[in-house]
Amino acid sequence: MTTELSVSFSCKNGVLQRVYDTAAEKCRGNLKRFGSDLVLVEGGGYEKIWLETQPMGGEMYALHNLKAAKNNIELFMQYQRADGRLPGSIQCNDGKIEAQFNKYQGFCFPFPALNLYYLLGEDRDYLLELQDSLRRFDECLWRTRDSNGDGLLESYCVYDTGEDQALRYGDAPCWWTEDEPPRGYSVVPMASMDVTSWSYAARDTLARISRILDDGQAEAWAEKAARTARALREGLWDEKRGACYDRDRNGKTIDILCHNTLRCMYWGSISRGMADRFVKEHLLNPREFWTPFPLPSVAVCDPMFRNAPENNWSGQPEGLTYQRAILALENYGYHTIVTELGKKLIHSIAENGFRFTQQFDPFTGKPSLVHAVTHQPVQEDSGEPIQDAYGPTLLSALEYIAHRFGIHPHLGQVWFSLGSGEEYAYDAAFYGHRYSIRSNGRTAEIMVDGKARVTCPCGRRIIADSRGEILDTFRIEAAACDAVH
Repeated sequence: MTTELSVSFSCKNGVLQRVYDTAAEKCRGNLKRFGSDLVLVEGGGYEKIWLETQPMGGEMYALHNLKAAKNNIELFMQYQRADGRLPGSIQCNDGKIEAQFNKYQGFCFPFPALNLYYLLGEDRDYLLELQDSLRRFDECLWRTRDSNGDGLLESYCVYDTGEDQALRYGDAPCWWTEDEPPRGYSVVPMASMDVTSWSYAARDTLARISRILDDGQAEAWAEKAARTARALREGLWDEKRGACYDRDRNGKTIDILCHNTLRCMYWGSISRGMADRFVKEHLLNPREFWTPFPLPSVAVCDPMFRNAPENNWSGQPEGLTYQRAILALENYGYHTIVTELGKKLIHSIAENGFRFTQQFDPFTGKPSLVHAVTHQPVQEDSGEPIQDAYGPTLLSALEYIAHRFGIHPHLGQVWFSLGSGEEYAYDAAFYGHRYSIRSNGRTAEIMVDGKARVTCPCGRRIIADSRGEILDTFRIEAAACDAVH
């Protein structure tokens, strides 16, 4: 038995090894001190921790640095306002921590916070703190973001959902500090699939926590989550088109095919049938989202698509979308698509100088080069400092490798991913045990605490409990007859 957390990966493929090693090294450069607390900032010129990225980013980094992972979640709960609102971002200037409430900035918080509970040794005090934080946040959302009482939560500004320069927002302000809805704008307050999904994720996680605590509240929270999911389906799902669409302040559908239904899949707020339709009709459509380098923020066939290289959520694929896509797709059983996305991301990184930028061209897969500070487009030979070490892209690379050739913790389970075609070794320590994979690219051996547990063909994932007892297995690589193309 071991109480330490650690992870390592080695393989015969020098390019793949360099992607892993470079990403791990550059992540270490994103570790910063916020007062006495070590955190993992977003990086790539962004020196804060944002609610949309860094609880998730910290949790993905937990096997490398548990202290930073915990602080990336704990600081948001520590600086939660008395009314339940969580800060959209937290920064540190001259040792002074400042919590910022001028936007919500997404909510990639419930799943990573619950997953961390298991990595912390199932700390009951932490779980009770998380339960209280999620309950108060959910109450705050419904108190302040359902201004017309229609059961759909609203976005008040562009940065509420972290979609800088998204044309879907029209003339909406970038920031909004008030709890009262903005007036005099054409789009906001906007009935939002994102914000409504935040409540679903909070309530669904509260139901999970109640089951763990056995406090008798699980059924009530599950019903509240189901009610939120029904409102989302009835209000923002287009049955004819198989995707979710936000509505403007007048209730008119904002007719832009954006990737945000995939975000709903991250929060788990849509049904399996809805997810199947979006994935099959849109996500895998090469005329929409399955471009040579997939996952543009807006379908490339949509008139509102912009292939702009700066931070712009009306166009190019974002590292953050790749980061969220893993859980989004695995929530609905699309494990083979995760493998394909990982191949494309790692290929682009390796082919373009091992640079980890925020955005990529959807047609060429080339990283979009921007200034390291201003984030404005620059040329390769400009002599200006170019953005690199963007955290979501770094962590995506590490996570896609873990989900294809590695071992990762998932809500008390251990997921062993046995990708084919590479000779590799992957080791991880968590849950008080040491887990290992040794693969020749055709078959792989799984070991727990140094003892062999199973040998099986590559191309599959093995789900096990913390002791290595097998619970399930399924394919993570598409067969030739059903490749996503």
